[in-house]
Amino acid sequence: MKVNSEVRYASHPADAKHYDTKQLRENYLIENVFTADQINIVYTMHDRMIAGGAMPVEEVIELKPIDILRNEYFLGRREIGIFNVGGKGVVRADDKEYSLEYKEALYLGRGDRKVTFESADKANPAKFYFCSSPAHCTHPDHLTTRAEAVKMELGTLEESNHRIINRMLVKEVVPTCQLQMGMTELQPGSTWNTMPAHTHERRMEVYFYFEIPEDQAVCHFMGQPQETRHIWMHNEQAVISPEWSIHSACATKNYTFIWAMCGENLDYNDMDGCSTVNLK
Repeated sequence: MKVNSEVRYASHPADAKHYDTKQLRENYLIENVFTADQINIVYTMHDRMIAGGAMPVEEVIELKPIDILRNEYFLGRREIGIFNVGGKGVVRADDKEYSLEYKEALYLGRGDRKVTFESADKANPAKFYFCSSPAHCTHPDHLTTRAEAVKMELGTLEESNHRIINRMLVKEVVPTCQLQMGMTELQPGSTWNTMPAHTHERRMEVYFYFEIPEDQAVCHFMGQPQETRHIWMHNEQAVISPEWSIHSACATKNYTFIWAMCGENLDYNDMDGCSTVNLK
């Protein structure tokens, strides 16, 4: 088993507006989330969020602490949210075992314990996408099914943004320190997410896009409302959204994405709207 980790430093909007395509992708795009029997991790200085993926096939793989954590356990000072976007799998946290089906989410609170990932069928391996943030106290673990999610239906087909927002690891479902996660499903014929766009300087965010066919793509929009930029992305890739940036996308087909936030508060509706006609 191998753990691949990378640390990325926070960026200032005045600097980011000068980035070319290569620099935008190096700073914000997470291209390789899943590798068989490995864990891929990106640690960003934006609110010290971690995003990563674990894909157990032949092995049971352990979530070990990376160097920058300076801790014996990955969750020693952290909480984590885990989504399964592959075949059925199992997450173990010491003596606790959680079985996750496709599109189910698990919250693990802070604590000194061993965490492992395993697939039920190596021919159809689990794909565990996770995000982790620092935690100042411990909350109980919680497995959230899609049926338990707080659902919001927004947008219209006429505006190409008919979508179902599944708020799965949020305070209405499970107590957390600062991490919030959910899954937005674009309906057939719709391609725009989070439009009109917004920012929330109290929290940063990470988007993970999936259910995108191999011959299709999604264009993620970021930057300050008056200095927007774009990054072309493909299936099972993630993107870091700084607290000063909008986060929206349009694709060549409908898709699903997982959003994760951490920062100053747990108020899902704390955001500053950006009028579509004023975007530049």
